[in-house]
Amino acid sequence: MEIIYDKNMKRGKILKRTMKLSCVIVIAVLGYFGFLHMKIQESIRQQIPENADYLMILGARVKGSVPSLSLQYRIDKAAEYLSANKHTVVIVSGGKGPGEDISEAKAMQQGLIAQGIEEARIMMEDKSTTTHENIVFSKELIPDTAASGLIVSNDFHIYRAVEIAKKEGLDMKGLPAKTPKVSLLKSYTREYLAITKYYLTGLIGR
Repeated sequence: MEIIYDKNMKRGKILKRTMKLSCVIVIAVLGYFGFLHMKIQESIRQQIPENADYLMILGARVKGSVPSLSLQYRIDKAAEYLSANKHTVVIVSGGKGPGEDISEAKAMQQGLIAQGIEEARIMMEDKSTTTHENIVFSKELIPDTAASGLIVSNDFHIYRAVEIAKKEGLDMKGLPAKTPKVSLLKSYTREYLAITKYYLTGLIGR
């Protein structure tokens, strides 16, 4: 009987320790995600300067030749700014992926022209497939005289995009477009993981 009692006691202690550890891990993860959410919110609440020298619109999915809702929101936000700031030029950045009949850059160019933005103000970067490539490849198109720039993306994406731009030597702020309600949870969850990967990559120097 004593042997059985001792085994049950040990199992009980192990279970309690496991539960405590699980609680600590859950609290730590929630706290970390809370920190990331705070950084995202800070990045989209910054004051947007007028008359930026250039905009850089980051690509998102195109369905055939039609912009996804996320991309359409980016196009709309950029067109709104460009219409109000006539001397600002724009770089549309995004290659052609699976299921896309045209590049994301081409879809953005067409969308901007449809909203009255002159084609002469639009520069195209149509080879990139990641946020990092968006910024690195677009950097080559920034006019030599340009000093101030804005990154246009959905709000959840602004923080990481601006941080990558800083790492590439660009002093940019974000011009946030809204995120479709239907994809809010998915977009933010994926972005938390993408930011974590970005942090870890920075730590190991790759």
